[in-house]
Amino acid sequence: MEAKVGKFFDSVTNFFSGSDQLPWCDADIIAGCEKEAAEANGSDESKNECLSRFSWALVHSRRTEDIERGIAMLEASIASTTDPLKMREKLYLLAVGHFRRGDYSRSRELVEQCLMIEPEWRQAQSLKKAIEDRITKDGVIGIGIAVSAAGLIAGGIAAALSRKK
Repeated sequence: MEAKVGKFFDSVTNFFSGSDQLPWCDADIIAGCEKEAAEANGSDESKNECLSRFSWALVHSRRTEDIERGIAMLEASIASTTDPLKMREKLYLLAVGHFRRGDYSRSRELVEQCLMIEPEWRQAQSLKKAIEDRITKDGVIGIGIAVSAAGLIAGGIAAALSRKK
């Protein structure tokens, strides 16, 4: 029983804190990846790997500017991607970027495209669940705000009517 109560309180805490399981990336790692990408010499494959790490770091940043930059890099490179696994990775990173930016509907579209390529991919399934949880949370908060506003208006009307009498 105690374990069930603990799980309940953990789920309520996670609901209101908005926590997700996606990693964050700090400025030092982003700077290192950017330097590595700028200095990349050799094969196209090597350069693409450096750019992939850099875009991963950008979309996992806490800074909106970095996330936007990562999204732009990924969108620019996606048209030339023919390998399904690389396409899946780029779509996933785009979904992460849009999720971090708060564009949950676009993020859900992209993660569903990932799952069309690889239906059993656990990372994409976890992201999809995080997106759906966030959409649910935002909906519940929105309903709560609307109900509170309606209650305040009704209370104001009731107070005004009671003063007239």
